[in-house]
Amino acid sequence: MTSPRHPRGRGRTTAGALTATGLSIGMLMASAALTPASAAAWPSASGSQAVTATISLTGSKDYGMLRLYGSGALGTGDQAEDQKPILTLADGVTLKNVIIGAPGADGIHCLGSCTLQNVWWEDVGEDAATFRGGSSATYNVVGGGAKKASDKVFQHNGGGTVNISDFAVREFKTLYRSCGDCSTQYTRKVNLSTVEVTGTGSTARLVGINVNRNDVATLRGITILNDASRKVVPCQKYNNNTAVGRGPDSTNCLYSTSDITYR
Repeated sequence: MTSPRHPRGRGRTTAGALTATGLSIGMLMASAALTPASAAAWPSASGSQAVTATISLTGSKDYGMLRLYGSGALGTGDQAEDQKPILTLADGVTLKNVIIGAPGADGIHCLGSCTLQNVWWEDVGEDAATFRGGSSATYNVVGGGAKKASDKVFQHNGGGTVNISDFAVREFKTLYRSCGDCSTQYTRKVNLSTVEVTGTGSTARLVGINVNRNDVATLRGITILNDASRKVVPCQKYNNNTAVGRGPDSTNCLYSTSDITYR
């Protein structure tokens, strides 16, 4: 599935309330302050709730590890475009302690800056989360994990910066993708810190960025499991939707071999 042609939404184990604007890059990149997620340690749900129409959150919400899953109009987990999300978050909202089950529909849409803290996707639908804010937006994914993403986990359609820290991902194709063909384009940034990746034996990408848009990806503390043949690509470069190379450099893909550990 290609990135959408319109800037629509697609798409954590820490203590205390964290706001979308209160987390600095330095805090997110300081992995010692956080407890890493584990690809094998998936939480149990405190209960389950079917969602038949998108829930719009205008204030921060702690779900206490409730599982939300799509039903009725949201009862699909395929890759069809223009699906509706389970949740939309207004600018500045913090979402905590929730499991998105199956069907996952189009996951979570952040309409502006947001924090997703200890959010887990058991079976990613179209996308796990989509970031749709403006050029000054900051989106923080702190803890949690995602699996069974047949395409993308996080889709960045708006502007601003995505920070992903202490996150676990497996059974996926692309962890983060900067939109290649949205009708409004931006220069985007993504920072990955203390991310645990489980390979599947087929090609997967941690980040896909548009070098012709001057996107920047920074990777620190990446651990890749089960990938002896090096099928997981840390940083894939595109000119919009055309792949143009991969690997570290001093401009767009900021990491070194010491930032990637294979186990």
